[in-house]
Amino acid sequence: MPHSGKKIAVFCGASSGTDPLIVQGCLTLAKELHSSNTALVYGGGNIGLMGMLADEMLRLGGEVFGVIPQKLVDFEVAHRGLTSLHIVPGMHERKALMAKLSDAFVVMPGGIGTMEEFFEMFTWLQLGYHQKPVALLNINGFYNQLISFLKHMVNQGFMQRNHLDDLVIFDHPAGLVNLLLKTS
Repeated sequence: MPHSGKKIAVFCGASSGTDPLIVQGCLTLAKELHSSNTALVYGGGNIGLMGMLADEMLRLGGEVFGVIPQKLVDFEVAHRGLTSLHIVPGMHERKALMAKLSDAFVVMPGGIGTMEEFFEMFTWLQLGYHQKPVALLNINGFYNQLISFLKHMVNQGFMQRNHLDDLVIFDHPAGLVNLLLKTS
């Protein structure tokens, strides 16, 4: 049966990183999603923050929709216990389907793949390809330098201030899900 409520896509690392506050934030985000009856849409992996987030959502009884490229399935990193796992040909199709399935986007700490996903969703918002909220979850200041750089882009005339203002920036998962649901 398809999920009738809201769905939030979360982009995050295939690694768990070194900061225990980020891991705790990941688990708290799962609780926030579940308590607001919001389904998780994510990259479909069983490792790192991705796997932790999915596992916690499932443990709580939430719905989890994964979208993973065939190449990553071949690397045996697909999570096989999800509500639904969509296997797509490549990364472009992954992001497009995640965007289609979701009402908002949260970007947790992660690596270059997470950054690529963030910038694509943020660009699509800026260009009007979607009007869904995009949020940086800046746990323990993880994105402080990126936020400073985005402000630098505005100051240098390469990004309009109103586009930066469209980006939701939160330091902790508490309250973020409810804010996104109100604006999506």
